[in-house]
Amino acid sequence: MTIPTSPATPATDDVHELVRRRYAQAATVAAQDDEADAGAQDGCCGGTCGADAATAPGGATATGGTVFGAALYDATELTGLPRAAVRASLGCGDPTSVADLRPGDRVLDLGSGGGIDVLLSARRVGPTGFVHGVDMTEEMLDLARRNAAEAGATNVAFHRGTIEDLPLPDASVDVVVSNCVVNLAPDKSAVLAEAYRVLVPGGRLGISDVVAEDRLTPADRAARGSHVGCVAGALSVSEYVDGLVAAGFVDVRVEPTHAVADGMHGAVVRARKPAGAGA
Repeated sequence: MTIPTSPATPATDDVHELVRRRYAQAATVAAQDDEADAGAQDGCCGGTCGADAATAPGGATATGGTVFGAALYDATELTGLPRAAVRASLGCGDPTSVADLRPGDRVLDLGSGGGIDVLLSARRVGPTGFVHGVDMTEEMLDLARRNAAEAGATNVAFHRGTIEDLPLPDASVDVVVSNCVVNLAPDKSAVLAEAYRVLVPGGRLGISDVVAEDRLTPADRAARGSHVGCVAGALSVSEYVDGLVAAGFVDVRVEPTHAVADGMHGAVVRARKPAGAGA
């Protein structure tokens, strides 16, 4: 199936460039040592470009609840991580906590940004496992590599590429994770197909993302926030389920976790590649 897009969604190349520019800005800010400057970040999920009508700067709702950013992680998980990795966290959840990572797993993080989920995954899979991050923004890749070096993580690698065309071989990872990035992709069918391709038979997918209630049309979603703010490009719950099933996944679950705007929610998305699937 082809997943529908909002009538306000720009062309593929335009979306990639909009997202790249926003995240390049975020990487530059997060890399700075001045926390006051880091707190001024407003270019991506976690800033004022998110759920525009429902959130205040910093990713907090008007009532004070956090909807984007590092505060969505258990604080104990962040202990020992580079400060820049934490500051660069712009996601809507903690996919590493629901992906059932095990020692020795090979993991891929779609849209790895400053590397926070790669580093957390690397801790979980241990020295016998390995974690790949893919991102299309050079500034984020540079930041992630510096963060990995600072953390002393030797079981990680970061690759430049888009999540619609992953630079990894077929059946090369056991788990795919992602944090609030699939909604930014202009071709979500391609993203889900690529995630399926790189997973081994029996491999697992665990994603944090923004989803819309089924009652909202693509135009409704566009009215609630920008594309680069992780709102206008979000799939509905049914579209997500149907897209994963069409890609070949089984045991599909989409579970909303917290509101980010009227009818829009952070969610945990889980699925599995059938054990008997071809590579």
